[in-house]
Amino acid sequence: MRKRAAEAGLDWEIDSAGTASYHAGEPPYYLSQEVAARNQLDISEQKCRKFLKEDMQRFDRIYVMDGDNYKEVKNISGALFDEKKVHWLLHELYPDRKEPVPDPYFGTAADFDKVFDLINRGCCSIIDNYKLSNG
Repeated sequence: MRKRAAEAGLDWEIDSAGTASYHAGEPPYYLSQEVAARNQLDISEQKCRKFLKEDMQRFDRIYVMDGDNYKEVKNISGALFDEKKVHWLLHELYPDRKEPVPDPYFGTAADFDKVFDLINRGCCSIIDNYKLSNG
């Protein structure tokens, strides 16, 4: 998303966080790094962090991968939860349904490629739709 937003000339603050802290402080999974590198992205310096309730106030939009992420964001956010800010990542691609991003963690390199493609298309759609609605 950072690369796509920069290419579109958008000065957005973009961050990533998980709803569980399994890998907090660790770099992305090696297959994630490999697929990113094949797509001219270096994510090797990124570190996993857990979503914080304050993120609900810090960011204008929160994108989730699936229904479980949505529930966890709501749970973590508590009284700060704002449903108008929380969107499914693939909603911009599939506006009439809540399409989850599959978790490739226990899959193959090909599964990571498929998920990268979905996420990339979702990010491009978010930017395209933003530009259309904001002139």
